[in-house]
Formats: sequence, C-alpha cells, structure tokens
Amino acid sequence: MRKFFLLALALVGIAPAFAQQPASTIYRATERQTNQLVHTKLDVRFDYAKRYLHGREWVTLKPHSYATDSLRLDAKGMDIKTVALMQGDKLQPLKYDYNKRQLLIRLGRLVPAGEAYTIYLEYTAKPDELGAKGSAAITGAKGLYFINPDSAVAGKPVQIWTQGETDANSVWFPTIDQPTQKTTQEISMTVPAKYVTLSNGALVSQTPAGPGLRTDTWKMDQPHAPYLFMMAVGDFKITKDTWRGKEVSYYLEPQYAAQARQIFGRTPRMLEFFSQRLGVDYPFNKYSQVVCREFVAGAMENTTASLFGEQAQGSARELLDWRYAGVEREIAHELFHQWFGDYVTAESWGQLTMNESFANYSEILWAEHELGPDAAAQQADISLRTYFRNPANFLKPLVRFQYADKEDMFDAVTYQKGGNILNMLRAYLGEEVFFQGLQRYLKQQAFGTGEPHQLRLALEEASGRDLNWFFNQWYYRAGHPVVTVTYQWDAARKRQAIVVRQTQAGAPFVLPLAVDVYTKGRAQRYPATLRHAVDTLYFPAATKPDLVNVDAEKVLVWQKEDQKSLAEFAYQYRHAPRYLDRREALQAAQAKIADPVAHKILLAGLADKSAALRELAVEGIDLKIPALRKAAAPLLAKLAASDSSVHVQAAAISALATLRDKRYAPLLSKALGSKSYKVQGAALQALLPLDPKQALARATAFETDNKGPLTVALVTVYGQAGSRAQWPLILAKYDAAEPTDQFDMLPGLGDMLGRLDDPAGLAQGIGRIKNLTVKYKPYIDASRIIGLLRQVQERQSNRPNGAQAAALVQQAVVEIEAAK
Repeated sequence: MRKFFLLALALVGIAPAFAQQPASTIYRATERQTNQLVHTKLDVRFDYAKRYLHGREWVTLKPHSYATDSLRLDAKGMDIKTVALMQGDKLQPLKYDYNKRQLLIRLGRLVPAGEAYTIYLEYTAKPDELGAKGSAAITGAKGLYFINPDSAVAGKPVQIWTQGETDANSVWFPTIDQPTQKTTQEISMTVPAKYVTLSNGALVSQTPAGPGLRTDTWKMDQPHAPYLFMMAVGDFKITKDTWRGKEVSYYLEPQYAAQARQIFGRTPRMLEFFSQRLGVDYPFNKYSQVVCREFVAGAMENTTASLFGEQAQGSARELLDWRYAGVEREIAHELFHQWFGDYVTAESWGQLTMNESFANYSEILWAEHELGPDAAAQQADISLRTYFRNPANFLKPLVRFQYADKEDMFDAVTYQKGGNILNMLRAYLGEEVFFQGLQRYLKQQAFGTGEPHQLRLALEEASGRDLNWFFNQWYYRAGHPVVTVTYQWDAARKRQAIVVRQTQAGAPFVLPLAVDVYTKGRAQRYPATLRHAVDTLYFPAATKPDLVNVDAEKVLVWQKEDQKSLAEFAYQYRHAPRYLDRREALQAAQAKIADPVAHKILLAGLADKSAALRELAVEGIDLKIPALRKAAAPLLAKLAASDSSVHVQAAAISALATLRDKRYAPLLSKALGSKSYKVQGAALQALLPLDPKQALARATAFETDNKGPLTVALVTVYGQAGSRAQWPLILAKYDAAEPTDQFDMLPGLGDMLGRLDDPAGLAQGIGRIKNLTVKYKPYIDASRIIGLLRQVQERQSNRPNGAQAAALVQQAVVEIEAAK
C-alpha cells in the first residue's frame, strides 16, 4: 500500500505538522488461530442501484491446533440469509449468532484438529450502509466501492473496485480477516457483459449469464491473505505484455490506454530485476495493474493484481511532467510487495515493517538499477526527510506491539524510516550477503508469514554475524542518532581528530561507518564504529586534510550537524562522489548565501549532473545579491530555455520571474509554447507581473487544454488580472483539482476574493478555503492560510460586501482553529 498523498505533500514542500497521538498501553498480540482458512469460493452479483453485493460462499477451513465446535468469521454489516455445513452435495443448516461485525457459527460437533470442513453462506453485503470510517492512510473502510453506478456524473466511468487492507474485505465476504490467514480462492463475478473484470490469479472461464450479463471466474491456486483479495469491474482497455511466458497486463480507461506502456511498460524489466536480485522468481502466475477512480489508498498490492488510484494515468502531455518519485516509484513499490507482503506476509499489523519497509526500500533499489546511484540516493533522501519532518515519528519504534489503532502503523516510521534502515543494513552487510539473507527469509517463510526475528536469523545465517544489536537498536527502539561533528588537525602529531557527539535522549547508538580523508585530491577510506555519547576518532594526516567526510557512503539514519567550513563544503562538492555529498554542500551554501564561496558552490550546482540538484541550486540562488545575479542570470536563462529536465526549466523560469525584467519576454513566449504543462505554467506566472494584459490573453487561450501547474497558473492569472466573469471558471478548476494543486491555487483564489463584489461568490470561495484547511490541517501550516483569509478580509473592508466578508472570514478562522 502506498500513502501517495502524504508523499505528494512532502514533494511540494507542505510540511506536515502531525498532532502527537497518545501511545496505547494495550499489547497487540498476533491473532490466535483457532480455525485456519484453506479455500474460499465466491459467487457474487452486483445491484448497482442499491450498491449491494449478493453473494454465495463456500469456505473451507480446518481447526488449527485443537479440536473446536465453533467458527468465528468477520462479516461486517451484512444480511446473513443462509449458514450451513456442506455434507457432500447437501446442506446441513447450522445455528449462528450475528452482531453485524462477526458471525459465530455452531458447528454441531467437535471437529478434530486438521480435519477440513466446508461452510456454505448466502448473504447480501451493504458497504454504503456500513458507516465505516477510514484513516489518514486509507481514507475509506467499506471494502467494496461503487463509482458512479447510476451514471449520474457525465464523463465519469462506472466502476466497482475493492480495497481490503487492513480488514475491510470482510465487508463483502465473510472470512477470518487477519494477516496470519492464508487461503486459495475462486471468485465468479456476474457483471454487465460490456464491462471488463479483474481479480487475483487466472481468468479461467467467461460464460453468458442472461440478457446483457456475463459471469467471469477467476482462480487463485496459491494461498494468500484475505486482505489481498480483490475485484475490479469497469470499462477498462487491457494492454498486454509478457515476462518469462507469464501475462503482464495494464488496465486503464480507454482514453489513457495509448500511454499504458509508457506508464507501466517497465514492469517486465522490474519483474526480471527483482526476481534475479532476490533469488526468488516472481511466484505467481500473472501480474496485472489496474487504475481506478476515487481510490482511497494511493495504490494497493493485491496478489497478482495491484490497484492504483487515478494519479497513475494521464495524457501524453501530463506524463512529460511526471517524476520518478510519483508513479514509477509506486509501480516498483507495489510489485515488490508481491514478495514482501503477498508471498510472505507480516505476521501482525504491529510488524507491518515486514511488508511496507521492504516496499519502500524497493523504490531506492529500482531507482539505482534503472536510473543510477544519484537517483537512488535522491529517493532515499526524500524518504528520510519525510520521516524527519514530523517529530512525533521519533517516539515510535519500527516494530510496535502497542498502538491505539492498527491504522496508525501506516506512517513514516514503517515506510520511510524502515526503508532507509534496510538500505543501511545492506551497506553494513554488503550487497551479496544482504540479498542472500533476503533469499533465505523468503524461501523459509514461503506462502506464510514473517516477523523481524526470522529476518534477523536469515541474515545471520547468510552473514555469519550476530545482528541482535542492529535489530534491537533499529527495529525495537524508537528514534535515531542526533549528532554534531567537529574536526581538529594536530600538526605536531600529524593526525586528524574527529569528534562525534550524540545528543539524542537515551543510550548512544552503535554506528558503523566509513570516513574518507581527502588530501591533494585523493581519498583514503577508514572504517570506524561509534559507540559512545562522545567518540573521538584519530586518523594519520601528515598535512591538514582538504576534507574529512564522515559517513562517506551516506547511508546512516541520523540527523547531523556537520561543522565544516564553507571552503570544505566547496571541496566536498567538487571531489566527493555521492549525490548527498553535493546536496549537503548546496544546502550549506544556501545557509550562508552572502558568502562569495557559497556563490561558487551554487553556480556550480546549476551544471550538476543530477536534475534534482540543478533544481535545488536554482531555488537556492538569491537574485537580490548583485554579484550573484550578474553571474547566475545568464545561466538561469540557458537552463530555462534548454535544460533536459522540464522541472529545472520551470524552476529557472520562476527564478528569472523575480527579476521582472522584460528582456526575458521572448524566452517566456517560447516557454508558453512548450508541451510541458509545468513549463507553460511557470512561464504564464512569470509573464503576469511583466504584462498582465498579455498574461490574461494567453490564459484565455489555455482554457481548453490545461492540467496541473498550468491550471494553477490560470487561476493565479485570473485571480490577479481577471474579472467577475472568470469566477465560475476559477471555482470549477479549483473543485476539479488535486489537493496539492488546490493549495497552490489559494493565492490566486485569495486575490480574486479580495476584490469580488458577489456575496454568493465570497461565501463559496471562503468556504472552500476553510474546508480544505480543516481537512488537511494535520499536514500543513494552517496559520499561513488564516493569514491569507485575513488579507481577503482587509481588502474587502472598504467594499460593498466588507461586513459579510469579515463575518465569513471570522467564522472560517474559528472552525480552522478548532479543527484537529
């Protein structure tokens, strides 16, 4: 599963400010297995008008360790019509109790351990009547979703899809909804014949089922957890590839099918790479990926059939603006789950690291293989900064047996910190040994469950090393090292001293690391291990080193204050080889922007081989400094005109826009003709202060084709330079936008509201700003948006509707401040 929206917020720089949750003191044990699922057979039909599922189920189980006379199934909000024991072809009705959450069935006799029996059920699932609430990670919990079932919304597809994690599949079929359970499955879906279906495993038959109907039967012969069962029904166009003779398919809405291979086409290469690297071939018979509307969880790794939200489909133009950290990363993440999560499943939700940390790590692994070490380091850094952004994360261990709700496990500790811990462990053990350990773990736990102790033992077998210290420190302890690094060269003793102080609360961390000492352009590497609150390391140095690079491999999970001089950071930028070496230097330069040495670092960054670092350098340059402006402006113009990355082009255009210099008008005019929405959006916003009338005219021309950043620019231009006539379009664009784009639209929305003489429009706009802020308050700086609302109030104070605006703003502020 991927929390796509939280990552998107991080990428656009909206800093989460999560409220700290009280820790639960309840021990969350792995669920006891009284009965064990063996096989689940379903026959389902859909009532689109009522949003019901009518189901028949044959579920085969066996008592796990002890004889039992009862069976407890999870079955949420259903109408139960028949419960019976299968005796050959005959049904023996059974007594049962049902409380709308669980179904307790009396088996009528004591069934010995290991003896299989089959229960037959008839039921109606009513997901929309359940009233289930989602969480921050998974925003819906009703299991089965009908999208536009009555075709009431023109242009919106009619779809059905399911989302099971953590325990929502028991909304649409009775089961033991626990990750410890594994079952084979067979699902027959009767649907309108015009639609395509998808489920786990193989499509084994398609038969007519009456006028306009068809029954598709999907069969999964390998056992997997109930939360991984899935169905999808809709007007999808299927694009097929193969990998080693197995079908690899992509299900998209027809208008996006032309981009199917551009979006998902690396999947066969991913399958090959992950299979080879893990030493375990992809274990299932096919792999499908489907994109659905209004998905509640970003993406989900259902066995053999991952489901993605609509962020994973786009037009050819939209794809020009995509980053690795968006959809391709997500594709790798869900695919890696097929091994870590589906083939071997976390034993309990408190040990979710066995699923999600590995999937997060795969984002680094695939980037490294496909795009190179800089891209891998960038992805690891994005993840780690997401973890560091919220201090509440620092109080949670990776493995948690106490939590308020299992949904709380879907956080930046389980995902981002956990993925970086695995990356750190790979560096400590070495590439080959690390993956040999993963292979042992997967083979030993195949089609079962796993926990960190089993991973540790597999890695110890592979490496011959004791790893208790590592797992105790990183898996079962909260927090991370916070260090200060200082340096001193002793000319008399001809040695370099490094003092590392760990300042976090609690015991010091044990930190194996590498130190590179640079003299005359060459580096000498020294291994070292930190163990104490204060460690002093000494290295031979006949002359003062040009640079001492602590954690030279840049893999440690720590917060570091590195007390190098700016000259040393400049040397680090030029000579140290890694992405994070250069990023650290650029950040140091930004922090001391007035220093001429900082200027040299940032100017060098404009030509960095990493597009991400070129973009960072652009954003770090302060063009208010005359000397820096003189040197940087020509370089920025070149980047704006011809950089290979549209993101760098857009950043350079935005930087030049701060100069408000008409000499760049031809450059902006050319950029407005770009195929990239991001470049066009930056150029349109840059044109606005230079020539508002022209910007307004160009914005009008873009009304028929705009997405994302260009839509934001459109709203910005209309907000500043438009009239009441543009208000309906602003409102429509805002309502159709993704949340991250809506936040970017707020300045333009505020500008229009500040001069809008329309009582209804004021209520509409202020209400939307308030609703957005309340909804995402845990993730944003709400005070900034309150400030924007106050500006609207001030600008309206001398206008005809000033009193109404003041009342609306005051009420919005009260609700925002009261929200949690």
